[in-house]
Amino acid sequence: MKTIVIFNRAGAFAENKDTARDIRLKEIIPAFESHEDVILDFERVDAATQSFIHALISDLLRKYGSETLDRISFKSCNDTVQQIIRIVVDYMQEG
Repeated sequence: MKTIVIFNRAGAFAENKDTARDIRLKEIIPAFESHEDVILDFERVDAATQSFIHALISDLLRKYGSETLDRISFKSCNDTVQQIIRIVVDYMQEG
């Protein structure tokens, strides 16, 4: 199990989609390819933009399908962050 602390990379307001892309490419995908599950820890993250979450997980949902949600855990998300994640996941599952 690989834990990625979002605050350490994105701060309290996770908005930089390039940072999210780097996390996805350099940490999440290699973990998936090593058959390792991932915890995305949002402790101390007050808010995240939809574009940040989209850059973080949408490509994974396209590539790995619903298996993505079985392999990623979202930890310590406040209501705001939970809602943004839900919006992105719902959008990706519609398409």
